[in-house]
Amino acid sequence: MTNSATLNELIVRTVEGMGYEFVELERLAQGLLRVTLDSDAPGGVTLEDCERVSNQLSHLFMVEEIPYERLEVSSPGVERPLKRARDWVRFSGELAHVELFAPLIAEGFPEAGRRKLEGRIVACEGESGAEMITFDFFKVSVSRTPSEASLRNRRRQTDNTPPVRVTFPLADVDRAHLIAQLNFKG
Repeated sequence: MTNSATLNELIVRTVEGMGYEFVELERLAQGLLRVTLDSDAPGGVTLEDCERVSNQLSHLFMVEEIPYERLEVSSPGVERPLKRARDWVRFSGELAHVELFAPLIAEGFPEAGRRKLEGRIVACEGESGAEMITFDFFKVSVSRTPSEASLRNRRRQTDNTPPVRVTFPLADVDRAHLIAQLNFKG
């Protein structure tokens, strides 16, 4: 039986050896293994990419005698999770939703005690294991559904409050993901 750390290492090595970026591994109920991968290629991850990686991982699991019932291989989607420092560096300048383990207490931060933030990633800097995230916190107003887009176009309200720049350790991030900016006009 392979432990989780060894399984994760095997999958990372295989996925990255095939030229993709490993995003995450989830072990879910009823023997489901979900592997998420990404690619810098134009168009991102295709169905063929997922099929190719799935076939390779299935062979790996058989050889390594890794027990599982089902395997899902997918792209991270438009609201891609931010897991490692390199994700934060790659997506600097993008809108993100961040949830911290503990409320943020920062000088000049009007929302003291806030654990959930939305805004723009400015930078990720520092030594490995001690990375600091610089983040511009503000009210993000993007349409997440066609009905929201329709309402926003009718109202045309804008929040001109300037962003508040905050800094927090990457280790304080419980979970984070990009905020999709979708165009519903076609």
